[in-house]
Amino acid sequence: MPSFNVRVYGLLINDKREVLISDEKEYGTLFSKFPGGGLEYGEGLIDGLKREFLEECDMEIDVVKHFYTTHFFVEALFVGGQLISVYYLVKNVSPISLVIKHKPFDFDAEGEVLQAFRWVSIDSITPDDVTFPIDKHVVELLKNEHELS
Repeated sequence: MPSFNVRVYGLLINDKREVLISDEKEYGTLFSKFPGGGLEYGEGLIDGLKREFLEECDMEIDVVKHFYTTHFFVEALFVGGQLISVYYLVKNVSPISLVIKHKPFDFDAEGEVLQAFRWVSIDSITPDDVTFPIDKHVVELLKNEHELS
């Protein structure tokens, strides 16, 4: 029987037209992505995204609107099965208190699981700024949408 891995991500854009990127290290693997993660059983997409932002960013958010849902096949890297990713434009409700870095993977600690955040200009972001195939596609969509606005 096929399995599905549902993930939900938030595109937080500041007033300088920069999007928040999370640089992470998990058990020797480095990757850059948008804040968010896996949906837990029994959880809706919005609740899952709000939980992920609280866990990852210590930040309360509101969802502004749906941005994108995967429309092509991607195999989930870490757990197998088909990956379905849903992206929302979000805004922070609570103040942003993250330590913001200026270069990728600038972690403040050592360990098996690390995370750091940085703002990347929508004008200069490229698919190479993120690791995973769906995120790369979302970068292109984000750039195209903001060129029109």
